[in-house]
Amino acid sequence: MNRLESFVLLFCLISSLSLNHNVFGQTKTKVMVMELKAEIDPRTNRYVDLALKHADEINADYVIIEMDTYGGIVTDAKDIVENIMDFDKPVWVFINKDAASAGALISIACDSIYMSPGANIGAATVVTQDGVAAPDKYQSYMRSTMRSIAEEKGRDPKIAEAMVDQTIEIEGISPAGQVITFSTNEAIEHGFCEAKVSSIEEILTRNKIDNYELIKYEQSTTEYIISIFLNPFISGILIMVIIGGIYFELQTPGVGFPIAAAIIALILYFVPYYLTGLAENWEIIAFFIGLLLIVLEIFVIPGFGVAGILGITLTLSSLILVMLNNDAFDFTYVDYNAIIVAIITASLGVFGGVALLFIVGVKMTDSKFFARVALTDTMNRSEGYTSSFIKESMIGKKGVAHTVLRPSGRVMIDGEVFDAYTRGDYIDKDQKIIVTSEEGTSLKVKLDS
Repeated sequence: MNRLESFVLLFCLISSLSLNHNVFGQTKTKVMVMELKAEIDPRTNRYVDLALKHADEINADYVIIEMDTYGGIVTDAKDIVENIMDFDKPVWVFINKDAASAGALISIACDSIYMSPGANIGAATVVTQDGVAAPDKYQSYMRSTMRSIAEEKGRDPKIAEAMVDQTIEIEGISPAGQVITFSTNEAIEHGFCEAKVSSIEEILTRNKIDNYELIKYEQSTTEYIISIFLNPFISGILIMVIIGGIYFELQTPGVGFPIAAAIIALILYFVPYYLTGLAENWEIIAFFIGLLLIVLEIFVIPGFGVAGILGITLTLSSLILVMLNNDAFDFTYVDYNAIIVAIITASLGVFGGVALLFIVGVKMTDSKFFARVALTDTMNRSEGYTSSFIKESMIGKKGVAHTVLRPSGRVMIDGEVFDAYTRGDYIDKDQKIIVTSEEGTSLKVKLDS
């Protein structure tokens, strides 16, 4: 081979490499895929927010949402829409079956819409939790939102409005009395779908994207753990730990372990709901105000009255509201089943915790573990201790509660007042009591039946 032939061969090789972008040194196009296949709610809202942040972190070139949802909460859908429209890379949606109601709103906000065979988009009328059309102020908000987003994305705003409002008539498309729901072919015909496709790969092929890397967004371990603590069963157990920890700390102040368990349970209860947008600041504040009122009722305010009842009401109501997607006291979009589950969970947690205290509490105070962490030794007169001011044995003597005992207080026996306490029972003032033992300078008493 002479020099001329070598030169020609080298020139052809260089030309070939320069024309073939996939042969050497080309970076693949990054396509991140996330799924919306559940009800649109605060959890979905958080999922989309985190997914788009992840797409930004990995410098994704495109984001594709695979959607199959019947809708959900309009306010959360609006947040998702704003996140999508603020994202600076193309966001496409692949409707793999259904994009109804809030799902239709999110789809229209995307840069391109693709639908699988037999898919549907539309039916965006706002409904309450029992399936009835919401008041007109909600419909008006949804109409306005659909119209403005459709205009922004170059789609027919009138059709977008007619997906919400059944009174809008569009000749040849929708008669009055029916909201628009498009099939795949109808959506293509009227500009609400770019093409009928069967897979995400087909979408990329249609857009001449060949050398790509599909990256499916997966929730982090932290998010997975958060979702576990949103389970009503786990929430109920946490409430029981909160109640039990606070009670035992009040019974044996200074031990530390019960209150530490209660604080950890409080964090694990409130934080997941707060991060998903379910728990509002005022609901958490209401819980602590309720707790403070209960403590004041026990240690400061005599008797059991307004403060105690209000404290219990605030505490229990807060635990219930934290689990619900309410807007202050507006429950228009809150499902009845969710309300029932929240009430049952909080109630069982509170009253189950109280029941456990009576069943397990006495055994726990007699356990070896409790003896190691609490001061349980007593100094009895029979052992030579003389710090007691009680001059004669009081065991078996009867009297009345001079103050409320919860569990400590004072009793009156034979006209004299003595410090006393119960095993954990509540004894109201003037109820009859009987002494069961003498502990230092105090009497251990119970109700005299």
